[in-house]
Parts: sequence; C-alpha cells; structure tokens
Amino acid sequence: MIHQNRQKELLSQLDDNALVIISTNPEQFRNGDVTYAFRPQSDFFYLTGFEEPEAVAVISRKHYSMFLRDKDPAREIWDGERLGLIDAPEVLKLNQALNINNLEDQLSQLISTDSTIYFDAKPCEFDAKITGLLADYSIKSLQEPLHKMRLIKDESEIKTMQKAADISIIAHQQAMQYVAPGMLECDLQSVFDAHFVKNNAEHAYTPIVAGGKNACILHYIKNNQPLNDGDLVLIDAGCEFNNYASDVSRVFPINGRFSDAQKSIYQIVLDAQLAAIECIKPGVSVHEPHKIASSIIQQGLELLGLLKAGEPLSKFYMHGTGHWLGMDVHDVGKYQHKQQHRNFEKGMVITVEPGIYIRKDDKINSIYADIGIRIEDDILVTESGNTVLTGNLIKTINDIEALMSKN
Repeated sequence: MIHQNRQKELLSQLDDNALVIISTNPEQFRNGDVTYAFRPQSDFFYLTGFEEPEAVAVISRKHYSMFLRDKDPAREIWDGERLGLIDAPEVLKLNQALNINNLEDQLSQLISTDSTIYFDAKPCEFDAKITGLLADYSIKSLQEPLHKMRLIKDESEIKTMQKAADISIIAHQQAMQYVAPGMLECDLQSVFDAHFVKNNAEHAYTPIVAGGKNACILHYIKNNQPLNDGDLVLIDAGCEFNNYASDVSRVFPINGRFSDAQKSIYQIVLDAQLAAIECIKPGVSVHEPHKIASSIIQQGLELLGLLKAGEPLSKFYMHGTGHWLGMDVHDVGKYQHKQQHRNFEKGMVITVEPGIYIRKDDKINSIYADIGIRIEDDILVTESGNTVLTGNLIKTINDIEALMSKN
C-alpha cells in the first residue's frame, strides 16, 4: 500500500477537487529501431510503482485509474510480458484500468467539470498529446508538493538506497585492488559494469573514470585513456538499484602509493569533506556544508602557496559541495525557501563531494599539476545527526594504500 499512501498524502495537500494526471517516460530510441532499456519516470513510479512504458495515471480522492497497454501475445514474444488490463486493477490497486490506445477518447470522461487538474508535461510527443487533450482546462503544477514529499525518504526508500550504496562500495574497493599502471580507464570501468550487473543493478549515471589530468575535467566520460604510473585516478560511479541511486567518488594512486604532493592535496579535500559531513543534522542550513568545505579548502591551498589570501577559490574548486539524492541522482527538491536556504530535515539524503582540480599553470609549482581530487559520500539526515550510507568505503590515505598493497 506504499504507493496508495503516497497518493493520499499528496492529495491531502491539494484542492479538494484535485485530479492528478501523471505519465511515465516514453521509450527512447538509441539508433534505428533499437531502444534503450526502459526506465520509468521517477514521479510516476513514486506514486504508482508501475514500470511499463505508455502509461498514464489519473488520481483523485474518488478514484484511481490508469491507462496502460493491454496484453498483446505477438508483441510480448518480442518485448516481454505485459501486465494487461485484466490483472492491473488487483496488482496496482486501481479502481479502473483503461487501454492507452483509448486515451484521447476516454480521458475527458474522468474529468469532472469542477476538477482542478494537476499535470506537468515532459518535453516529449506523448505528453504533448495529453496537453492537447487538456487544452480547455485550467492546469496547475504538481511539482512543488510532490517533490517536497520525495525529498523526505521513508524507511523503504532508505533501505533501498543503503543497498545501492553497499553495491557501489564493493565495486570501488575492487577497483582499488584491481588497478595497475598501463591499464586503460575502461578496464577499471569494467569492474563497475560487472559488479553492478551481478547485483541486479545498473549505473545511476555515466561513470567517470579519469586518470591523471583527466580528473580535472569535471564531467569526463570518455574513459578510454591509459592509466599512467605515478598518476591518480578519480572514479565517480554509483549504481541504481530498484530505481534509487547512489553517487560515490574516490581517488587513489594507480601504482598504490600517493606522492607527497598528492597526499597534501588529498588530505585537504578529505578534511573538508569530514568537517562538512559532521555539521549535517536537522535544523542546520543546507548551505552550511559548502561554507565549511570551502573555508577549509581555501585555507589549505593558501598554506601550500597555491592561492594568495583573498584569491577566488573557484580557480581550483568550482562546483557545489552536494546535491539531493534519491530516485534521480540529482534528485528533486528545493534548496531554498522564500529566498533563504532551507534547513536539513530528518529523512533527507544529500551528497557531500568537495574537490580540488589543479591544471597545469606556469604560476604554480609543477609538482601539483594535473592533480584532481573529489571525495564523495551519500549522507542520510537522521533525527539527531546523520548516517553516512557509504561510510564503509575507505578514504584515508593509509587505508587506501594498505588495501592496495594487498594485491
């Protein structure tokens, strides 16, 4: 009943005559007639738990209907079994299951003259059709109340996210033990590919496996260059399990030993991350981790002579310190309310991922050139503090070198 309870909670925040219309993602073509593996739209799945394409849910206080594909023995030979109209009411707890092919004829029959319609169109042909069918109605957005709900994770969501984190932890550890100079970045990516598939999971986002100077490219995804002796490798990779994401970054030396220069930069980032995590608890501003991490990184780089006092930190640290995490890797939910940073609440999950990225520059000591560090963990806000969902993944210099020395 978890999805039905979410529907009731959502409707309690809307007008008494609210009618929610929400569709899932369309299938996406990769090339020719080949489609990507289907993944349901997150808001739709959150409210319905249904994972087939071509579906539209219509929800009010009086009824819960869904338009979906009916059984089709010929297509099911090619594409797999469908739930179908006969079984859908019992499985999905519907009042009514309707054929998606009849959407244009029957959607208006579910709308009362006094209904307040809530619908958010995605930029796709399918939702454009729904928008056309609703042309004569006044429409409100569902995003603010629904995304506020999704921001606070319930026990089942937390359990799933912990499972995703645990799968990712093992893959990162295996990568640390597997790496060797001369490999390609894609050789390391294959560790994650195999471990995720083995655990019935998939990548939550395109992984970053960035050796040497490539780590200074924030969204580097080519993952096809050699891993050189003496360089570091930055891996930003997390799995999605049952439609919930993890998001994890670690950096380690390709030959198993940090140089002194690498240690000095790494420790600044680690100190910043640990302090940022420590501050997270209910009532604290969501901006506080970034303030703390930025201050520590600024001081550390000034002590090393890489920054002058008052010089902008954005030269070496140009992104935020975290983002919401959930069904989407950059999950929904506002960071501000009435132009003020909101405070953490129990059940929120946020990443903490400070970094330093030093490109070659004639004005800096060359021993620091091409060092890119980002350390990222997934943090659950608890009643009195926080729990690091990815806390079992090592990240101190000594622990990383000790694990890698066991190869």
